[in-house]
Amino acid sequence: MTSNRVLQLDAVSVDYDKVRVLDGISLTIRPGEVVGVVGESGSGKTTLARTVLGAVAPAAGQVHVAGRDVNRLRGRALRRWRRSGAVQYVFQDPLRSLDPGIPVADSIVEGLKIARIPAAEVARRRAAALEAVGLDEDLVTRLPSGLSGGQRQRAAIARALVVEPRLLVLDEPVSALDAASRDHVVQALIALRDRRGSDLAMLVISHDIGSLAAMSDRLVVLDHGQIVEDGPTRGVIAQPQHPYTQRLIASVPVIHTTSANRP
Repeated sequence: MTSNRVLQLDAVSVDYDKVRVLDGISLTIRPGEVVGVVGESGSGKTTLARTVLGAVAPAAGQVHVAGRDVNRLRGRALRRWRRSGAVQYVFQDPLRSLDPGIPVADSIVEGLKIARIPAAEVARRRAAALEAVGLDEDLVTRLPSGLSGGQRQRAAIARALVVEPRLLVLDEPVSALDAASRDHVVQALIALRDRRGSDLAMLVISHDIGSLAAMSDRLVVLDHGQIVEDGPTRGVIAQPQHPYTQRLIASVPVIHTTSANRP
């Protein structure tokens, strides 16, 4: 994989119980790029995310992430690659990332402490990650139950950021939130992209095309395991070519793309 690709999928297919869930997916993400993947339930979005993470082995094709051929990693090598932090995953439910019994601040840096990162560096990374997602240091002294849903999701994103990944994979990061919390998380992700630039790429998976339109550079439309449309977000929203994309866009009363969307 060339250095200007953080993620490269070449003709990737995935089968579950002899049913093809992903069918010939080819996708690249460059440094600093935010790619939104939209599709209805059953389109293959979560399977795509799990394949990128190396949690699902493709039946065909190749997966390269941050310069590594994920298909070739097995056992200890795969575990070591995951611990390297090159790619981090943010769950739909932040409580899957945050230990309910310890302060949020401790959950955020748990991985760094396990890796025996010096205390001063742990403190620096935590402060930087919290600033990136717009959370106060005082707030994260609480248990997860003391935070709102949007605050917990931003804390989960901070937890992923402290290991300084090359690629952040977010699976339905706003679908479980109310409208106000959803807006806060979307704005945090836009600010994060603008702040990190080419240091961080993001793959954001959602059925919420409105949220993806606000934060993504490119929009990939997935239907029954196949990419039916892939292009700059503004162009896809303004002039959708595929009937499935047209139906998705028509189902949302108003869709705003922001000036943060880059051509």
